[in-house]
Amino acid sequence: MTTTPETDVYYDPYDVDIAADPWPTYARLREEAPIYYNERYRFWAISRFSDVEAALANWQAFSNSRSDILELVNSDFDMPNGVMMFEDPPVHTMLRGLMSRVFTPRRMAEIEDQIRQFCVNCLDPHVGSDGFDIVAELAAQMPMRVIGMLLGIPESDQVMVRDVNDANLRTKPGAPMKVSNADKIADGSIYADYVDWRAKNPSDDLMTALLTMEFEDENGVTRKLHRSEILHYVQVVAGAGNETTGRLIGWLAKVLAEHPDQRRQVHEDRSLLTRAVDETLRYEPTGPHVARYMLADVELYDTTVPAGSAMLLLFGAANRDPRRYTDPDTFDIHRDNISHLTFGKGVHYCLGANLARLEGRVTLDELLNRWPEWDIDYDTAVRAPTSTVRGWERLRIVFP
Repeated sequence: MTTTPETDVYYDPYDVDIAADPWPTYARLREEAPIYYNERYRFWAISRFSDVEAALANWQAFSNSRSDILELVNSDFDMPNGVMMFEDPPVHTMLRGLMSRVFTPRRMAEIEDQIRQFCVNCLDPHVGSDGFDIVAELAAQMPMRVIGMLLGIPESDQVMVRDVNDANLRTKPGAPMKVSNADKIADGSIYADYVDWRAKNPSDDLMTALLTMEFEDENGVTRKLHRSEILHYVQVVAGAGNETTGRLIGWLAKVLAEHPDQRRQVHEDRSLLTRAVDETLRYEPTGPHVARYMLADVELYDTTVPAGSAMLLLFGAANRDPRRYTDPDTFDIHRDNISHLTFGKGVHYCLGANLARLEGRVTLDELLNRWPEWDIDYDTAVRAPTSTVRGWERLRIVFP
């Protein structure tokens, strides 16, 4: 176990106590070990906003070519080709361009009414009750339903799809995720039957768009996506935003319960909804870090991080860096600059960021339409067992 010679600060992304309250550790890392090494789990980490922001822009050195998950970066497996989250430019640029064609503003606007109706159906049965588990009853279901709407997956199968995707991200508390086969991370095999059916029964959904679009690949050949590529894409779309967006909804409920004055302001002025969502993303990021694979030696704070290393970019620490934010540990929907790194930045900026914001905004809007006041039942709250996403497995909100 190695930290940094000048300090005894210890950071472990799998430590459940650190994960429960990471902010003191993050603060020490920023001040005492802005470049940090953990020998046990073989990773470096940077925590200051300016350093994380610069690393996100420097994909030539801080590479996504072994994914953004620490266990995969440090694994012995070769990464599968043609998977957007395992690529850097120029291949990544081509693959992302294809996805941007189906994540259009028009499609997002069209789905807002469906998201709102789903919220109405989830929330109305609880009107007049003393409370409910917002994660189990809504947050764990909504992202799955939304992705199902986009992909055209039958509602009867959406729970199964969500559970399989969630299982891929789960870790035992205090332990890294086990990687038995890197190809399985994004092989999309659970969607094979849907892809085959949609190929014969086209519709106005994302899966049909993937099946029919033509593009020029990295070799200059105009073609359609191969079946294996479509399966990769569908896996990325279905998996990437599912658990993270659900955790955002849980954090919105908890943070606004703990800041009732600001919750009341949002209730009275719905133009503040977007600010509330983004300040929550800054204050309690659903993805506390991402990993990168070092393709080149990099000098940081008189320390050489060697090529071939794993690097963690600590979004949670960067989002509360006092060099970047005034009173960073204060939740403030009125702060001058709410912009954060929770969705990344640069070429790998989260493609589903606007969809996540939309789901968070509509959910909060519909909650406030029914209950301007709520509290949290802390005795029954349970954290989610994963190191890659931070949030709640159970979170009961209670009404006065």
